[in-house]
Amino acid sequence: AGEFYDYDSKYIDKETQLIVPADLPDGVSRKVQEIALRAFKAVDAAGMARVDFFISKKENKIYLSEINTIPGFTSVSMYPRLWEASGIPYSDLIDQLIQLALERHQDKKQNKISYDESKLLDK
Repeated sequence: AGEFYDYDSKYIDKETQLIVPADLPDGVSRKVQEIALRAFKAVDAAGMARVDFFISKKENKIYLSEINTIPGFTSVSMYPRLWEASGIPYSDLIDQLIQLALERHQDKKQNKISYDESKLLDK
């Protein structure tokens, strides 16, 4: 496996290993989790997302790479594989995501804001 998780690592190289949790010092791991949660909230994400990072080897400096709010769900996709490695099987993950969506829908229904459109058009 190469230094980066690229196309070859994902689809071709059979030696690529998924290491969960990542082999990071405790302080770095906690900081990554904190930044991921803050990023998730900052973009008002809901349900699922995957937050990717780069971490420098020498000084363990953390760089947020991207927030993927629609991560892949194929058999080789990182999102379900990470949850599986964390002890949550694919079927349970689907159930939990559906439950979150239902709860979010119910919350939106209860907090619906109505307004008079004609007042928006008045100048």
